[in-house]
Amino acid sequence: MRHSGGFFLPDKTANLVMWALATISIVFFGRVFYVNAWKQARHGHANMDTLIALSTGVAYLFSVFNTLFPSVWTSRGLESHVYFESVCVIIAFILLGRLLEERAKYSTSSAIKKLAGLQPKKVTILKRSDAVEVRIEDVVVGDIVLVKPGESIPVDGTVLDGESFVDESSLTGESIPVEKTSGSKVFSGTVNQTGSFTFKAERIGEETSLAQIIRLVREAQGSRAPSQKLADKIASVFVPAVMCIAAIAFIVWNICGMATGNNLIAYSLLALVTVLVIACPCALGLATPTAIMVGIGKGAQNGILVKDAEAMENARKINVVALDKTGTITTGHPEVTDEFWFEETGSGKDYKAFLKGIFASMEATSSHPLAQAIAGYYRQNGVVPKNKLKIKDIPGMGILCLPQPVGAQQMNDTGFFAGNASLMKKEGILVPEAAAKEAKELEQQAKTVVFFAAKDFSDTANGKVLAIVAVADKVKESSRQAVGELKEMGIEVVMLSGDNLQTAKAIAEECGIEKVEAAMLPQDKEIFIRNLQSKGKVVAMAGDGINDSAALARADVSIAMGSGSDIAMDAAKITIMGSDLKKIPQAVRLSRQTVKTIRMNLFWAFIYNIIAIPVAAGVLYPINGFLLNPMIAGAAMAASSVCVVSNSLLLNFRKI
Repeated sequence: MRHSGGFFLPDKTANLVMWALATISIVFFGRVFYVNAWKQARHGHANMDTLIALSTGVAYLFSVFNTLFPSVWTSRGLESHVYFESVCVIIAFILLGRLLEERAKYSTSSAIKKLAGLQPKKVTILKRSDAVEVRIEDVVVGDIVLVKPGESIPVDGTVLDGESFVDESSLTGESIPVEKTSGSKVFSGTVNQTGSFTFKAERIGEETSLAQIIRLVREAQGSRAPSQKLADKIASVFVPAVMCIAAIAFIVWNICGMATGNNLIAYSLLALVTVLVIACPCALGLATPTAIMVGIGKGAQNGILVKDAEAMENARKINVVALDKTGTITTGHPEVTDEFWFEETGSGKDYKAFLKGIFASMEATSSHPLAQAIAGYYRQNGVVPKNKLKIKDIPGMGILCLPQPVGAQQMNDTGFFAGNASLMKKEGILVPEAAAKEAKELEQQAKTVVFFAAKDFSDTANGKVLAIVAVADKVKESSRQAVGELKEMGIEVVMLSGDNLQTAKAIAEECGIEKVEAAMLPQDKEIFIRNLQSKGKVVAMAGDGINDSAALARADVSIAMGSGSDIAMDAAKITIMGSDLKKIPQAVRLSRQTVKTIRMNLFWAFIYNIIAIPVAAGVLYPINGFLLNPMIAGAAMAASSVCVVSNSLLLNFRKI
C-alpha cells in the first residue's frame, strides 16, 4: 500500500484506472479549457482557463510519468505521487461552478416570443360588408378591421365605427382601459374589452407599436456584454507569476547542483512540478459560484429571485433606480379612496342606505373600470344593490338611472346621475360649495372624482349633488419606505410613467420622489435609461408591465414585480415575488454582501498559494533542509476549498 495524492491505493492497477478516468475527464469534459487557454496564449494573454489548463495539464503529465517510471523517484528516496484524482476534481468543480452561474440565465428570445404572442394570428377584415378572416401577414394599409370583445388589436389604426374600452397597458402601463370612439387611435398589442368596433389599418408589420417594442427588447438584450470576472483579472497576473516562479525554481536548483557537484535534477523537477500543482485552482473555481449560489438561495428565501451572477454582481453598483408608476409604486388597479355625502337624505340612515344601493347598482351595470371599482367598494361594505333599474349610458360622461318605483321606496319623478363634472354641468345640477372644494382637492391628489346626484325631472332646476367618490390607483404601503431606504444608500430614484404629469407628480410626492418623467411610451423609457448610461450611471429599472420590457432589457439591472406580466419577468434579471418595493434595497444589500464574500473567497483561494508556492520552490531548503511534500500541498488545496465553502455559507446568517 502506498500514498497517491493523499489517497490510499492498493497497487499500480488503481493508478491505471485513475489514468483512464482522468484522460476521459480532460478529453471530453475539460477540452474547452485547453482550447480557450491556447487561444489566449496565441494573443499573449492568460486567464482562468489558462490556470485550469496549466494546473491540470501539469498534474496529468506528471502523474503519467510517475505511473510509468516510478523508479525515477523511489531510487532517490522520494515518493512517486500521482494526481489523477485532482485533475478530475478540479475539472468537475470548475464545470459545476459555471453551471451554477449559467443555470438560471434567461433566454434572449423568451420575452420576444411572448411579445410577439400578443399579436393575433388571424384578423377579421370587412370586404364589401362581408367579414373575412385572413392571416395577419395579409393585412394591408387601408383595410377595415373588425375587433370583437376580448380580442387583441392586430395593427395600428383609427376607429371608424363603434365604441369600446381598450386595455393599453402594453404601451402605457396604465391599468385603466381607455375609451375608444370614432376617430380614436388604436395600437397593436392592446386588448379590446367590451364592445365591438371597426378601424382603418394605418401601420402594419414592422411599423406597428408592438413591433417597435420587440425591436427595442432585441437590441437591448443583444447589446449586453458579459462582465469581466474578477477571477480572470487575478488569473491574468497570477498565472504568469506562477510560471515564472516554477521556471526560476527549476533553474536555481540546477545551478546549485552544478555548483556543488550534486545531481539535483530530480529535486529541480520536483520543485517545478510542485509549484505548478499547488496552483491548481480548486478553491478559485469555487470562490465565485459558491457565493453566488448561496446568495441566490438567500434571495429566494426573502422573495428575491436573482437569475444570474451578472445581476448579483451589478446590483451593488447601482446609483440610479428608475421606477415604473402603475403596478410598481402603485397597486396597479383603481380603488375607492374617499367617500363624501353632502345632503341630509330624507328619513335618515335607511334612506341613505337606499341611495347607496341605487348608486352601487348603477355602477355595477357599467363596464367602466372606475364604475367597477365603486361597485366593488360598496359590495365589500355590505351595501345591498337594487335590481331592475332602468339605466342609460351617457357616453364620455357617466350614466343615468331613470325615474321609477323601487320596492317600498318611491322615486316618483326623481332620476339619478353618476359621472364626471361635465355631466353635472350638462344637466344643470347644482354642485354645493363643499362638494366643489372637496372635488378640487381630490383632483389635485391625482384622484378621479365621480359625482352622484339626484334630479327631479318634474322640476329640472332642483338637481343636487348628493355625494362624491374618489377613485385612484393607490400607492403601495411599502413604496415610500423603499424610496427612503434607497436614498439613504446613496441611490437616486426616478419615476417613469405613461400617465399625465399632474397625476405622476402627485404620486411621486406621496412617495418622496423628486424626479418624475411622465407621458412616456415604451421607447421613451428605453431612451431615458440609455441616456443615463451614457453619462456613466449604473441604472436599475423596476417595472411590471409589457410596456416596461424594452427599458428592463436595456437597464444594467432589471427588476420585475412578481405580480406583473410574464414578459416583464422574462426581460428582467431579478424578480421581486409579490409587490413589496422594500425588496429592491434588500436586493442591493444582498448583492453587496455576496460580492464582499466573493472577494473574501478569492483571498482564501490565493493566500495558501502566496505562502506555499515559495516553500514549494524550495526557499526553506538551504535554511533547514525542508522541501514541501506534495501531499501537504494537496492538503493545503483542500483546506483552501473548505474555507471558501464555509465563508460562502456564512452569507445565510447575515441580515439584508
